[in-house]
Amino acid sequence: MESRSQWGTRAGFILAAVGSAVGLGNIWRFPAVAYENGGGAFFIPYLFALLTAGIPILIMEFTMGQKYRGSAPLTFRKMNKKTEFIGWWAVLVAFVISTYYSVIIAWAISYSIFSFNLSWGEDTEGFLFGEHLQLAEIPGEIGGLVPGVVIPLVIVWLLVLGILFRGVKKGIEVANRIFIPLLLIVFIIIVIRAVTLPGAMNGLNAFFTPDFSQILSPSVWIAAYGQIFFSLSIAFAIMITYSSYLPKKSDITNNAFIVGFGNSGFELLAGIGVFGILGFMAFSAGVSVDEVVAGGVGLAFVVFPAIINELPAFNGLFGALFFISLTLAGITSLMSITEAYVAALVDKFKITRSKAVLFGGGLAALISLLYASRGGLYFLDNVDYFINQFGVAMIGLVEVVLIAWILRKTNMLKNHANEISDIRLGSWWTISLAMITPVVMGYMMFGLFKQNLLREFDTDTGNYENYSNAFINNTGWAVVVGVLVLGIILAALKWKSENSLSDYEDK
Repeated sequence: MESRSQWGTRAGFILAAVGSAVGLGNIWRFPAVAYENGGGAFFIPYLFALLTAGIPILIMEFTMGQKYRGSAPLTFRKMNKKTEFIGWWAVLVAFVISTYYSVIIAWAISYSIFSFNLSWGEDTEGFLFGEHLQLAEIPGEIGGLVPGVVIPLVIVWLLVLGILFRGVKKGIEVANRIFIPLLLIVFIIIVIRAVTLPGAMNGLNAFFTPDFSQILSPSVWIAAYGQIFFSLSIAFAIMITYSSYLPKKSDITNNAFIVGFGNSGFELLAGIGVFGILGFMAFSAGVSVDEVVAGGVGLAFVVFPAIINELPAFNGLFGALFFISLTLAGITSLMSITEAYVAALVDKFKITRSKAVLFGGGLAALISLLYASRGGLYFLDNVDYFINQFGVAMIGLVEVVLIAWILRKTNMLKNHANEISDIRLGSWWTISLAMITPVVMGYMMFGLFKQNLLREFDTDTGNYENYSNAFINNTGWAVVVGVLVLGIILAALKWKSENSLSDYEDK
């Protein structure tokens, strides 16, 4: 008898997977990355990366989760007992990400409210770092908690953990059925408004005009693979966990294509909206578009508020819609990130779902208070950089090499997927996993290690964001090494039940 939780419908799974993939990075990272790496020409390496890394790894993780019916640690253990630690490594990376991702969502909630009366004033940068975050002067200094961040942060965790308490079908699936359509509607409204602003076409021309001279640059291809990798929620336990709730007969390959192209479609929509608005800003300021292009926190919480100030009408409503879209995208992703370690705790320690949500989610919420302090932004920036570059990307490389080269499971996984999917996998999938992705990701990781390790010994180069060696080591490298070591320790602990799957209940 099937006792593990299951999605109520195929659409429920697809919406949840898309909700996990579509996050803050789609809105504030992709447009800037595309523009800086050839504009319209960037879509060539981007599409190639999607078809040779993104979708192949999605198929691989969907198949692993659906076949072995377990969280990442249990799935890797069932493949080979010696590889369980990789699952825990991925789960702990998800745990770390959830602790600061929740804080960015809290900022978005606050800014949704600030939008109505444009509380940030004319100096949007000064407002963010001064009045809102009350940023400490020295990186590494914690300072006191900032009430304006803590209060919405509590709301974020109450909402997410409340949804997870209700389980997979009644909680996560129902929430995504509401949030994902709402996110799409809100963002379409934003895009329509953006492209009708004065100067919007200049922004879109800047975004789509191809610079084919950059196509042969290795850095552009690395950027394309990096964007695909970080935007699809692959390699940190999420997609394995979500697919473990699929019925035994599920069209895995088709689902992966829908999720992969759905995520990319939203990124393209975000690019149109963002560059339409940036075009308006450039037009209003009488400068070229390249002078106003930004990404990340600066784009969302400094540049966009400044643009909203200049809108000819409905400033507050437009601002609220934009930050609500950030909140919705963030919440659906945070749900999936948290579910990754909730499921692992249930499987390994044979505890109820409620206890796993309370312990795992509660601990993450407690740690997230560090990023709600006056020095929180420095910690967030550094941890995010290192855990993404040397956590998510590194796990992805190890995972692919392990499956394709060491355990040699690609044919077995391919046969399993082909048995239950309409689209049959062939040599394209095998070659992508065994050759293309490991080579590209290996080259990328080598470059990242070389760049960051040399920085610490080269006073001319300087560390990431020019942080001190002590801060880099204590909050960057320490977290990267810590999640790996703790993953090995957790893997060494005895399982409460070797038949955990049969005992899994959606309580």
